[in-house]
Amino acid sequence: MSTSKSAKKKSVAVAIPAPAVKPLKARTGSIKRDTTETQIALKLNIDGTGVYKVTTGIRFFDHMLELFTRHGGFDLTLTCNGDLDVDQHHTVEDVGIALGEAFDKALGNKKGILRAGYFVMAMDETLAVAAVDLSGRVAYVVDDKVKTRLVGDFQAELLADFFDGFARGARANVHVKTMYGRSNHHKIEAIFKAFARALRGACSRDERMAEILPSTKGLL
Repeated sequence: MSTSKSAKKKSVAVAIPAPAVKPLKARTGSIKRDTTETQIALKLNIDGTGVYKVTTGIRFFDHMLELFTRHGGFDLTLTCNGDLDVDQHHTVEDVGIALGEAFDKALGNKKGILRAGYFVMAMDETLAVAAVDLSGRVAYVVDDKVKTRLVGDFQAELLADFFDGFARGARANVHVKTMYGRSNHHKIEAIFKAFARALRGACSRDERMAEILPSTKGLL
């Protein structure tokens, strides 16, 4: 039996290779800050996995920076030799400045980032909220409701100085607030965890906006 010339040819499926996806470059920043009051060496990877090595000479402050790193998904190596024989103020403020500068440096031109982030954090009986805007403008508000002078070995009043320093270094708006709570330890810890996750959101990249600056001003 002859085959009809009009018979349809069998279709052959051709695999089309998917376009190669260019891996995103890790955003890193290194800061070396030496003054007569503190000597700081800091390395930051925003796109890390929460690995940390922190030494400031203030153990409670170290703990807060460690959990900030883990909850933010950042990698952080930080050493600070400060004049703790005078006071903790210089160490806490200068670490805030250096950490903020590292984020500002690592974010580069800030194209494609979400820019703003917020988070509400439960810490047992305590609730804290943080909001961050990487706006290029400096402002900070801290309402921690801490009632004691010391939490562990940390001078509690210096929490505001840390966030003041960070806001200046990162050129950012930072607002943190304890809504309620009993434990002063939890009040500060909840703030740092909320801040880490708010900052993680602000630094996150949006593929749709990869080449767009998140501002109508044309500058951040």
